[in-house]
Amino acid sequence: MAIESPTGARIRTALAQYLKRDVRTIAPHASLRDLGLDSLGTFELLFEIEEVFDLQIPNEVLQKLVTVADVIKYVEEKIQPPTRNAPPTRPISASQ
Repeated sequence: MAIESPTGARIRTALAQYLKRDVRTIAPHASLRDLGLDSLGTFELLFEIEEVFDLQIPNEVLQKLVTVADVIKYVEEKIQPPTRNAPPTRPISASQ
């Protein structure tokens, strides 16, 4: 079994609380619809995730978030800090 990320655990916990279910019944591969979320429920849950993680999920992305894993992956990509080895955004002059 793979080790779950802290972000994944928070999202699964929020989903379990929203659905009033045991978090162990929320599998990452499960579709949001199969878990009992209709389109309004999905919207409400994703709004809560936006608030918790301080991000915005564009409407065109909402439709692509079908499974719990999709939501986790999207959020992790958006909140991941920039890597230390990332190239500078502008050249650094020798005089600095």
